[in-house]
Amino acid sequence: MNMRKTALACAIGACSLAAMSTAHAIEMDAGDWTFSFSGNINVHYIMSSCEDAAAPVAGGTACLAAGGEDKSSSVSNGLLPAALSLGASTTQNGYDLAVHFGLYPGISTNDGGSPNLGGTNTGLGTTGLDVRQVFMTFGNNDMGTFTLGRNFGLFGFDAIINDMTIPGVGAGNGNYASPANTSLGSIGMGYIYTDTLGQMNYTTPSFGGLTATLGVFDPLEPIGAAATPKSAPGFHGKLAYTAGGLYLSAAGLTQKVNDPGVAEYTSHAFDVGGKFSVGDLALMAYYYNAKGVGTTALYLLGYDAAGNTRDSDGFIAQATYQIADTKLGVNYGKSNLDRASGEAASALVKSNSKVTVGVYHSLTANLMLVAEFSDVQSKAHDNSKNDSNSFNVGAFLSF
Repeated sequence: MNMRKTALACAIGACSLAAMSTAHAIEMDAGDWTFSFSGNINVHYIMSSCEDAAAPVAGGTACLAAGGEDKSSSVSNGLLPAALSLGASTTQNGYDLAVHFGLYPGISTNDGGSPNLGGTNTGLGTTGLDVRQVFMTFGNNDMGTFTLGRNFGLFGFDAIINDMTIPGVGAGNGNYASPANTSLGSIGMGYIYTDTLGQMNYTTPSFGGLTATLGVFDPLEPIGAAATPKSAPGFHGKLAYTAGGLYLSAAGLTQKVNDPGVAEYTSHAFDVGGKFSVGDLALMAYYYNAKGVGTTALYLLGYDAAGNTRDSDGFIAQATYQIADTKLGVNYGKSNLDRASGEAASALVKSNSKVTVGVYHSLTANLMLVAEFSDVQSKAHDNSKNDSNSFNVGAFLSF
């Protein structure tokens, strides 16, 4: 996929996170079809200093000591797992048709269950394969584009895609006693993870740089709740505007939540923000606000034991500066979770915040060397808190 096609695909939210880290890919023509593949392998040495806390913050992102060890050492993936993105495209009867498969293996041992949730790092183990994307697109410049299948969501997508820690680590993945395929980056510390969701959506043609996307999405269960049939899908929408070095967007979602005998309500969330680049300087900021959606992941801690909804909000701000082949950057983010109406103070997370400083050096067009330091703080509603920090060095090789 060439740079123009990659930019178009990502503008409609139909690209992999890996594709945003590189404009390079390999293409092969076979008859009327063009087949493409691209991807990355990234590996980092991560040293975390975790807090030996007797009272952990429930839902906190600061790592905690385990087994008498407050230091954690790991060789692992960063915010992105490794990736292999496969695509095929053609034009028939005036319509542009394409399919995409996004395969994301890790390097950490995490047998069983989801590779995003971690497992025990033992001998004779193996890593997991995370199939995040399986979708088709069809349309053209006049009618717009339809996207059908499993792909990244709209809410929260622009915050993570512009996070400088994508080729790096950001906040580590706990104390790495149970490694997963990815670190957190700034997830839960400035934005809620967009996730990959079953969807059917439509994106308009560009009107002077403005596009709109509307779609129906497979409704999610609250994390930890019993599986329950849903009578209606989720609904997502997004507006995006591009003009030169300025990019602005706003996205939102709404969905009915039903945890039988516990909670039943209509959730909603929105985000707004953008990025501005001038010369070698790039500035980015996003803000989100949600009711009943929770924090860190979609529908995590969105309501209390009585079924009352919790409000949440957060922001991330970032500045990067390019000096020849080296990019210097700093970002700070914070996610807040309010108590539900009448809910007593407890160890429930009140806020997670993080600051990351990073150096990203392009040794070649495809190989980036990365070094970052991150400091994380989690606070609870009972005023307890946990603090941790991590340092990582590694490499991100894309093709």
